[in-house]
Amino acid sequence: MDTQTGTIRSLFLDGPAGRLEALLNAGVPDATYAAVMCHPHPVFGGTLHNKVVFHAMKALNGFGFPVLRFNFRGAGLSQGEHDHGNGEVDDVRAALDWLDHEFHLPLIFAGFSFGAAVGLRAACSDARVKAAIGLGLPVSPIDDHTYDFSFLTTCAKPKLFVSGDRDQFGTPAQLEALVHSMPSPKKLILIAGADHFFEGRLRELRGALEQWVGEAVNL
Repeated sequence: MDTQTGTIRSLFLDGPAGRLEALLNAGVPDATYAAVMCHPHPVFGGTLHNKVVFHAMKALNGFGFPVLRFNFRGAGLSQGEHDHGNGEVDDVRAALDWLDHEFHLPLIFAGFSFGAAVGLRAACSDARVKAAIGLGLPVSPIDDHTYDFSFLTTCAKPKLFVSGDRDQFGTPAQLEALVHSMPSPKKLILIAGADHFFEGRLRELRGALEQWVGEAVNL
């Protein structure tokens, strides 16, 4: 794994509801993949600066991949209004389009909580995305909203799911049942003692990501 830290570029993407605020952590010149990392629920303060998002970005960037983080519509300096996870799928598609146009590399998707629930819908149906990562997947309702993950039963690309075994929005049994319903390749990692936000367990989260990407993606 390359531990080089890339420079950070601030930019705006053309999104379907207006411009989307974004940061790009540059990769190495011979990068093999480009990645996008999506943030948790904006209504509850989630932005591209979230700690889990930052640590996941660092894990992916450590392999030399350029990593794009962006704020969903209505968050930070992004235009538009929150669309309850519907239009946000198109925000993710806009980010994937930008990465593809900018780097012409196979893509990796990663998302945390709301970002995973929304982004996986875009990533699993996109042939350019070669691997998908869901952190803190909200299999239990958030603010009375239940996410539909039935699309994952046909998602055959390599998939990693990492959650805490004390996650408030997904018990180990719920996550294991969901992952069991998916086609391989797939992996579920439960981090002992971690809650939904991996408080005090961010090092373990990053290590789990690095190990899986090194084995399953960056061969």
